[in-house]
Amino acid sequence: MAFVNWLKRHLVVLAGLLTLGYLLLPNVVVTVFSFNKPKGRFNYQWQAFSMDAWKDPCGVADMCGSLSISLQIAVWATIGATALGTMIAFALVRYRFRARGTVSSLIFLPMAMPEVVMAASLLTLFLNMGAQLGFWTILISHIMFCLSFVVVAVKARVMSMDPRLEQAAQDLYAGPVQTFLRVTLPIAAPGIAAGAMLAFALSFDDFIITNFNAGSTVTFPMFVWGSAQRGTPVQINVIGTAMFVIAVLIVLVSMAIANRRARQKA
Repeated sequence: MAFVNWLKRHLVVLAGLLTLGYLLLPNVVVTVFSFNKPKGRFNYQWQAFSMDAWKDPCGVADMCGSLSISLQIAVWATIGATALGTMIAFALVRYRFRARGTVSSLIFLPMAMPEVVMAASLLTLFLNMGAQLGFWTILISHIMFCLSFVVVAVKARVMSMDPRLEQAAQDLYAGPVQTFLRVTLPIAAPGIAAGAMLAFALSFDDFIITNFNAGSTVTFPMFVWGSAQRGTPVQINVIGTAMFVIAVLIVLVSMAIANRRARQKA
């Protein structure tokens, strides 16, 4: 009876921990097999512990080159999508104009539309324009589908902002630019940062849209897909583990900064 009562009190926590463990299980497998030394071409069975892949993460031909391309595209796509998405979010929340509701609804289309449909549509557009498929077509495509996610994240933050804070700054003789930089932007920063991180992750991870519009350019997800057909280098697990650790560190640092600011305000 005591166990049943304890289980009822902690059921939500246990369910959350089990769900979190289920979500993190693939990352654990990737991390473990990054220290594997396979006997064949495929890194699917544990053979022996080894640090060789970590000592030479670029030991596989063209892998670090594709990783560099993916990082460049992700960075520029994040900058472009964040800048445009932030302006669109402020426009949708702060201003009233014709077709505002229609524009707000159309923003969600890239999120609801299957990626293969968007990929085929973008490919058709680029071919009709006579554009050469490659780095720039991938970048334009990534900015397009990342834009919606940034707008949603920033829009939610802007809608929760108290307009009286900006009015107070204006009452204290702050100009429009000064009010935006010192009041509006710091308050909206968490939403902008969340949208930027989401855009980076989506861009770096994308395969379907990239595969349609890449031409001869090979990004890291495309390299992983091609490698899986003929063998899976351990270095792929190393890169995946490194990206996961970096993402976790960023989240932990952000949480620590937020908690520190909350304690200072208290």
